[in-house]
Amino acid sequence: MELDLNLGQYLLIGALGLVAGVINMMAGGGSNLILPVLMVFGIPADIANGTNRVGVFMQSVSGVFGFHKAKRLPTEDLPAIIWPTMVGGLIGALCASFAPVAVLKPLLLLTMLGVAALVAFNPNLLVHAHGVEPVRVADRPNARLALIVVGMYGGFVQAATGFILLPVLAGLLRYDLVRANALKVCCTLGFTLVALAIFISRGQVMWDVGLVLAVCSAIGARLGVKTAIKLKQETLRKILFVMTLVAVVLALFG
Repeated sequence: MELDLNLGQYLLIGALGLVAGVINMMAGGGSNLILPVLMVFGIPADIANGTNRVGVFMQSVSGVFGFHKAKRLPTEDLPAIIWPTMVGGLIGALCASFAPVAVLKPLLLLTMLGVAALVAFNPNLLVHAHGVEPVRVADRPNARLALIVVGMYGGFVQAATGFILLPVLAGLLRYDLVRANALKVCCTLGFTLVALAIFISRGQVMWDVGLVLAVCSAIGARLGVKTAIKLKQETLRKILFVMTLVAVVLALFG
């Protein structure tokens, strides 16, 4: 796709990618900043959706390494957590990739708004357990179904996926919020890899914009991990709630 963006637009995209990388390591909602801006710049919804995944993929790689290095990434049940989101991601990405462009933009925005509002106005979804052992996916089958559904959403639109992944990981599976964030990034890496492969095969990626997002988002993710592991649990919860409210506003007026 041929689209002439000026230097200022690239700089704004890079800055948003940096911010998105930071906040996605602590809470979520980074794509709510990026997707509306890409579409405002004239990038069609399907191309914007695919291009955004390049940045998400690289920030996820950076984040996974960061959490692992800090020894905050639990690996005991990791395959059982990741594969359902990858299956869901495949389904969601196929739906998004083949959806008519004329209906995809409002559908993306409405979906972003609905998920963000659900979490913002249902505080119980943000509750996580303290001082208890995590539960294995095999011991809680409804968690596997929830992970598949979240993966479908993530494959379809990506924006605000963290807001519904964290209640599954922290609420259903009882990980503390820092480790739940680390697992969230792993899941995001898994379903984004599947989704990005589909969008690339369909020619729905603007590589110049995607590479700007990739570099800046990866840097932001490194900063975000360092910040997340230092913050208190309650502070992370407050950041998550604030970002949910921001996501509602951006999805509503984006």
